[in-house]
Amino acid sequence: MADRCLLALETTCDETAAAVVTEDLQVLGSVVASQDALHERFSGVVPEIAARAHLERLLPVLDETLRRAGVGWDQIAVIAVATQPGLAGSLLVGLMAAKTLSFLLGKPLVAVNHLQAHIYACRIAAGRDVFPCIGLVVSGGHTSLYRCENPLDFHWLGGTIDDAAGEAFDKVATMLGLPYPGGPALARAAEGGRPGRFRFPRPLLAEEERLDFSFSGLKTAVRYAVAGPGRVDFASLQLDPQLVADVAAEFQEAVVDCLVGKSMLALRITGLRRLCVGGGVAANQRLRTRLGQACAESHCELLIAPPQLCTDNAVMGAIAWERYRAGLFEPLDVDIQPGLMRPAGSTR
Repeated sequence: MADRCLLALETTCDETAAAVVTEDLQVLGSVVASQDALHERFSGVVPEIAARAHLERLLPVLDETLRRAGVGWDQIAVIAVATQPGLAGSLLVGLMAAKTLSFLLGKPLVAVNHLQAHIYACRIAAGRDVFPCIGLVVSGGHTSLYRCENPLDFHWLGGTIDDAAGEAFDKVATMLGLPYPGGPALARAAEGGRPGRFRFPRPLLAEEERLDFSFSGLKTAVRYAVAGPGRVDFASLQLDPQLVADVAAEFQEAVVDCLVGKSMLALRITGLRRLCVGGGVAANQRLRTRLGQACAESHCELLIAPPQLCTDNAVMGAIAWERYRAGLFEPLDVDIQPGLMRPAGSTR
């Protein structure tokens, strides 16, 4: 099987990743280089810093991935790379590397849709076909629901009209003085909190015909609860630890309510009985628990990517095998599509 290995590259945002995966989806090697320390002082990803870090780290990541996989370049049959959506500079680093490898090795180049790949992580973990399904992609840059007919045919049902859920987590964490990355820090703080002390809004949740999300107003409600109206320097606030925990708990519960409610609505509207969830926020334990409860009550199957495949990684780039088998290769003049966040119809 080693002569049928796929090398996948992932540089859509701030994780430099590579993986070697066989055609039967056996992961031979996977490496992810995090940039959290580089972006911590800014409480968010700085695109130029991210792109430069990819340039510095990609070759060492590739070398380590092949070493762990125990394969040589002559055993790589396909080169895969995420080309959409993401940060333009970051995407270009991965694509230029993939094009170079494809040309030098004489191997086909396959482009990967990052959002489809997040749902495909559920397929990899399950070890069986999971399509058709409702796909929920929930991360720092994306909060979207799809009707997924097969691995390559996604139809957009709805998504955030402002902040993504992960983005809201990070911004609220900054208000509360929590460390970066904000999502995991806020979830830890919420463990000691009382969700009922505050009552934050659940935007759009009551709209039974709409599969969209909105987290900007929720974020604003937190801002007023923490600091009141007017200008404020959040870095200078001295917040009571219990208040931080209580705000974190209620905010997390509000976000989870919206994600669970709209996911279940999508299942009801489409009549599908399987929900697949991917993206960094899918690692949130409260979300995983609540989705499990809701799907059990509705007698629907729930598949959530394991935590290590929720955050950006190259293993999920193994979706390229699906395109490879369909003969969907890319010319060497293929370009990135950084802004393709809301496809019209199929994302094939």
